[in-house]
Amino acid sequence: QEPFVADEYIERLAWRTPGGGSRGGEAFDPKRLLEEFVNHIQELQVMDERIQRKVEKLEQQCQKEAKEFAKKVQELQKSNQVAFQHFQELDEHISYVATKVCHLGDQLEGVNTPRQRAVEAQKLMKYFNEFLDGELKSDVFTNSEKIKEAADIIQKLHLIAQELPFDRFSEVKSKIASKYHDLECQLIQEFTSAQRRGEISRMREVAAVLLHFKGYSHCVDVYIKQCQEGAFLRNDVFEDAAVLCQRVNKQVGEIFSNPETVLAKLIQNIFEVKLQSYVKDQLEEHRKSDAEQYLKNLYDLYTRTTNLSSKLMEFNLGTDKQTFLSKLIKAIFISYLENYIEVEIGYLKSRSAMILQRYYDSKNHQKRSIGTGGIQDLKERLRQRTNLPLGPSIDTHGETFLSQEVVVNLLQETKQAFERCHRLSDPSDLPKNAFRIFSMLVEFLCTEHIDYALETGLAGIPCSDSKNANLYFLDVVHQANTIFHLFDKQFNDHLMPLISSSPKLSECLQKKKDIIEQMEVKLDMGIDRTLNCMIGQMKHILAAEQKKTDFKPEDENNVLIQYTNACVKVCGYVRKQVEKIRNSMDGKNVDTVLMELGVRFHRLIYEHLQQYSYSCMGGMLAICDVAEYRKCAKDFKIALVLQLFDTLHALCNLLVVAPDNLKQVCSGEQLANLDKNILHSFVQLRVDYRSARLARHFS
Repeated sequence: QEPFVADEYIERLAWRTPGGGSRGGEAFDPKRLLEEFVNHIQELQVMDERIQRKVEKLEQQCQKEAKEFAKKVQELQKSNQVAFQHFQELDEHISYVATKVCHLGDQLEGVNTPRQRAVEAQKLMKYFNEFLDGELKSDVFTNSEKIKEAADIIQKLHLIAQELPFDRFSEVKSKIASKYHDLECQLIQEFTSAQRRGEISRMREVAAVLLHFKGYSHCVDVYIKQCQEGAFLRNDVFEDAAVLCQRVNKQVGEIFSNPETVLAKLIQNIFEVKLQSYVKDQLEEHRKSDAEQYLKNLYDLYTRTTNLSSKLMEFNLGTDKQTFLSKLIKAIFISYLENYIEVEIGYLKSRSAMILQRYYDSKNHQKRSIGTGGIQDLKERLRQRTNLPLGPSIDTHGETFLSQEVVVNLLQETKQAFERCHRLSDPSDLPKNAFRIFSMLVEFLCTEHIDYALETGLAGIPCSDSKNANLYFLDVVHQANTIFHLFDKQFNDHLMPLISSSPKLSECLQKKKDIIEQMEVKLDMGIDRTLNCMIGQMKHILAAEQKKTDFKPEDENNVLIQYTNACVKVCGYVRKQVEKIRNSMDGKNVDTVLMELGVRFHRLIYEHLQQYSYSCMGGMLAICDVAEYRKCAKDFKIALVLQLFDTLHALCNLLVVAPDNLKQVCSGEQLANLDKNILHSFVQLRVDYRSARLARHFS
């Protein structure tokens, strides 16, 4: 039995044999175990021979049965071949009979069709005779329940009557036409009643009969009219229209044989009657009186109409439904879209002007005319470009005349204008219209607001020699920078998508570049003059606070201060200006302006120190002052400025170094590359310079 394991089998046999289970023990009997193994092997050999004989017998029986089965299969194949031949013969016979039957059917149809036509013609002649006699006796005309049969007959008679000569059959033609008209009206009335009762099957039957009548289109009109009864009760005519079309779309296929035509006619009726009337009422009310509301309504109505059109695109309206719906929308809005951009530009211009005027009125400010060419303007422009005292500067009282609220309002108006332009403009006119809106933004935001503020700010910068001057131009710079970031963001977010693939792109970019360059020139000019004023303020501080005795004290042994009062005040002033510059600008502009201020600051201190003579203790005090200036220069975080003050500090060492060490100090790392005349000019500032010993050591 499976699974068979030889080791386990031998083990079980050994345990069953007496004396064979205790290996190595007293009861273990190897002879007896050997005898048992020999006997068991003989039994297994006998069993194997018996099983082998049984296997041979079964193999012989299997071979015999296989031969019998093969013989039986051959007999079945022969029988199948005979049956297949009989089937082919039967199939040929059936085909022959079917051909005969079809031929016979064609012959019968050839006989029956003329017969049916003759019978139908006879019936029509009978009904025609009734019209000739002037009395309709047939049940089909008198029984109202047989209106369908009557309609079929009268429709055929009407076609026949049209072929008859008018002079001989005018009366009968008139009677047939009258009956045709009466039946048509009855069918339409029946259709109307069925529609009101909601009987779809009856509507389908009547519509099928009316299909061959001239009044079929009137039936469709009645259906469309009744569909709309009670459909427009809410305030949202667009949603009502969508719901109505959705409902009719499910129903119209069950009634009419041409559902796409009927649905298209319903949609056309909704657009030309309901929507056109609604749009006209909404727009004409504000067209001349309120441009803002008119533009908002136009944008809203056009958007909702196009959204409705998108929903209707799901329905089967024929082959070119996109063109069909576009024509319907165009028919409603064409009179409003033709002059849309003129209304938009006019509104944007008046609205922007009002926003600016309201702001200046709130500041009690009367805008000055810039660049009129008068004498005052000439003086102002000369004063802006030079530091010549051509008259007093304008006192702005700290007002920058820039307002983020005004800017946000202008940008918001322009953003809405761009959105309306995108929606309402013809694709071919879109770039041109967007450029016109952008030009309005440039005019009012950049020219009328930012540029005017820059001009006013420039006029408000005092002369460089003014005392206690208040410098507000950096506030103008800060606000102008913030505003222009907003302007640039709107340019990229709202204008670029409208012009990106048109020639107007390069024109807009150039216009933007020009306005940037124009502003940068004025900003640079204002910053330059502001820096001059800062240096002028420092000069006033130094002139007022620095005394000659600071660097040549009467008592060399009784100097108690670490640095002069002038140094303290100048450093305090400089630190405030550095902080203000950092708060007013961003990016590389900060480093550029601070570098320029630092260089001018260094030049001022350098020239200032050259005005005094220095004793030994005075020279030490000058070194302390320059060290403090250098500490102040570190706030600039500009390597060049710090290097300049390091060099100046090294130059000041020449004021105190012993005469014997002058040459060694001059050849040091920081002073070795300086011009000898500069070194000489500092040595000459020493009070002991004229001593022969000092002059000899320095020569």
